[in-house]
Amino acid sequence: MATPRTVAFYTLGCKLNYSETSAIGRQFEDAGYGAVPFNDGADIYVINTCSVTDFADKKCRNVVRRALRKNEQAKVVVVGCYAQLKPQEIADIPGVDLVLGAAEKFRILDYIDDLSQAPGKGMVKAGEVQEAKDFIHAFSFGDRTRSFLKVQDGCDYKCSFCTIPLARGKSRSNTVESVVANAREIAKMGTREVVLTGVNIGDFGNGTEVIEGIRPKKEALFIDLIRELDKVEGIERFRISSIEPNLCNEEIIEFVAQSTRFAPHFHMPLQSGNNKQLQAMRRRYQRELYADRVALIKKHLPHCCIGVDVIVGFPGETEADFLETYNFINELDISYLHVFTYSERANTPAALLPDVVPMEERRRRNQMLNILSEKKKRHFYESQLGTVRKVLLEKGKKKGHLTGFTDNYVKVDVALAPSWINHVTPLALNTVNAEGLVIASLDSALV
Repeated sequence: MATPRTVAFYTLGCKLNYSETSAIGRQFEDAGYGAVPFNDGADIYVINTCSVTDFADKKCRNVVRRALRKNEQAKVVVVGCYAQLKPQEIADIPGVDLVLGAAEKFRILDYIDDLSQAPGKGMVKAGEVQEAKDFIHAFSFGDRTRSFLKVQDGCDYKCSFCTIPLARGKSRSNTVESVVANAREIAKMGTREVVLTGVNIGDFGNGTEVIEGIRPKKEALFIDLIRELDKVEGIERFRISSIEPNLCNEEIIEFVAQSTRFAPHFHMPLQSGNNKQLQAMRRRYQRELYADRVALIKKHLPHCCIGVDVIVGFPGETEADFLETYNFINELDISYLHVFTYSERANTPAALLPDVVPMEERRRRNQMLNILSEKKKRHFYESQLGTVRKVLLEKGKKKGHLTGFTDNYVKVDVALAPSWINHVTPLALNTVNAEGLVIASLDSALV
């Protein structure tokens, strides 16, 4: 059998997965494979999976079928969180040739030769998650405007609803030196924005080496990392993807407020605005701490965008509990929500809890919070009208128009030529259109 020479990738889930897909892609390219678009009929398909919700599991099956429609002789390799949690279930999907766990996915090329010799489908190479104890650095590339840079992996938290520790193992981090070197490499590619990613990036420091000149005799912490990244030339701005509220301390907030490169944008998971639910979820804070963090951010950065994760329909969440969450969020000075409908995950304590909320009720609560999110986002966007903010311009959907995000995460639409793409340009924010985007124009000072 001839050695396959083309490979295509499909990524499901979070920004961290996108960074890791790129790292795996570089391995293939270094080995002489040609990377092709997913729809072009590759010899090998690598599907990087997520398993946050049941929908992600079903999506994996759909992607496998799509790959085989492009090339029925293709070899299909599945990696990622779903692959670690349910390897045999994936191996039983028709068309899957190889399943790699968390410790094996970055040695993917070691297993490729075995595919030509495998007598049947669905070979599984997924060891215990404890074996995934090394930090493998990764960052995404190919998008000129933005790169996702992995700085941390795994999680030591024990939230009762979450499978991530089972899928990715214990918390571990890159070194400050290595992250800075990766950022400089990204800058050489002409990328203007870097998004720091990880499972629990505020926990940065586990497994790091002591860097000379940074907290001598102690491990470098997240604040040390972002201070060093702020000095990297060539990157217009850094964005923190998500950080736990108990780890988003005033030192970090104050630093971002005076930073030359870190965007005024925090995304902090709340999950519930009800302390009873937070305790059942085994979160490491109460709602009072969350409200304090929001107030601190707005004190130092009044124009800051604040995103919030929230879960609805957790076991035991009564209507009164949900309304307490709704009212708590409604009163917070935040900018948008990511709303998740709770879904039972195998091998999690929450899956065994009583007082299960009917799915229809979970969906109703989800809809209510999504409507609230739209109201919050529009209010935040309207608060920014009449200001001038720097926008990283990207390709738009309409001819003659570009889109982009301000530093504080307002999405804009502007009538400009494609030559402006990947430029960071001051734009005047004028009105909010029917699609919920801010109509912007070149700052008159530049015209």
